[in-house]
Amino acid sequence: MIKTELSELKKRFTQKNCSITRIAGCYVDGDKSKKGVFSKSFLGLPEEEQFKYFELFRKALSGTPGKTAIDLVFTEEGEKEGGAGEFMLRLRESELKDEALLEEYFDRIISSYEYVGNYLILAVHDAYDVPGKASEGGDMDDASDEVYEYVFTVLCPVNLSEPGLSYDPATEEFHNRTRDWVVDKPAKGFLFPSFNMRTSDIHGMMYYSKDAENIDETFIDYVLNCTLPMTAGTQKQTFSAIVEETLGDKCGLEAVKNIHEKMGELLEEHKEEPEPLVLERTDMRRLMESVGAPNDRMKDFDSHYEVAAGDSAPIMATNIYNPRSFDVKTPDVVIKVKPDRTDLIDEKTIDGRACVVVELNGEVEVNGINVRARAGRGNDNE
Repeated sequence: MIKTELSELKKRFTQKNCSITRIAGCYVDGDKSKKGVFSKSFLGLPEEEQFKYFELFRKALSGTPGKTAIDLVFTEEGEKEGGAGEFMLRLRESELKDEALLEEYFDRIISSYEYVGNYLILAVHDAYDVPGKASEGGDMDDASDEVYEYVFTVLCPVNLSEPGLSYDPATEEFHNRTRDWVVDKPAKGFLFPSFNMRTSDIHGMMYYSKDAENIDETFIDYVLNCTLPMTAGTQKQTFSAIVEETLGDKCGLEAVKNIHEKMGELLEEHKEEPEPLVLERTDMRRLMESVGAPNDRMKDFDSHYEVAAGDSAPIMATNIYNPRSFDVKTPDVVIKVKPDRTDLIDEKTIDGRACVVVELNGEVEVNGINVRARAGRGNDNE
């Protein structure tokens, strides 16, 4: 799913656009015991409660595609009878009204979701009459092509509120505040089926993880029966490994500067496209060739790629390219440069030592103090 599709569904979670038919939930304590299970009409709730639920579900639709909002695809086992794909279809068809099915759903989640503390499982059923799109991009509300029926689930930590004092207007005094169990923003969420190309895709789901590097692979594998994706951090590590292995001794500062520049150009060319830019094997090969990778190294590119990436999903450009900064790090020094001014840094040998040289262009500030840059080596007394 892309950003515009997430945003389109996000708009459903408002008083104006709401068409949610039902909400179900299960409160789980630190011992994985169910303390409360409910299923009821969503539109029958007080508006104040509806608004609070909207906030929770909207948060799980605010993730960054490919980072905190990930497309998952069911494994072959997941689409067989008894697998997660087949189970989620039955759950959707039940519209969250089948108590036995709900109990099984909650039990599946509780059995494999590793969380220390209390949490709340919330699920909603909705049927969204998807409007058609006019040629100029606007919605045509009277030209619906399909109804997107889905179940959206979020897992929210439940924590005690902070201790403190509260004011009692009746006595005009301050007293110790009663601590309550408060539902926090979702840590995980999953939307079935996926809303790809603005239509239902029953072969996968959108998975949200507040922590992009803690996607809970066991939960994805055993409960959702989906192919495990690479995290954003793993994608960056994989990309770095491919570059290092392919360039070998030629992997120097200038080569990495060239890669950074090429990535910026690719993203600029792609910026009008709705789909995020991803790098497949052939894209990586072209990138390495464009920055002057030696021919003898390119002969072994496929083997380098296999070792680093294997059969993993494509690498998203936004997970490996920082448009705001170009960083040079050593164990003791970090240099951050504007991405369009990498020309200010160079690699030189000075007095027999390998050095990263930064051109002092304009005012120089050290610890908040403006200092004068010396034009030449000179001596310390000049």
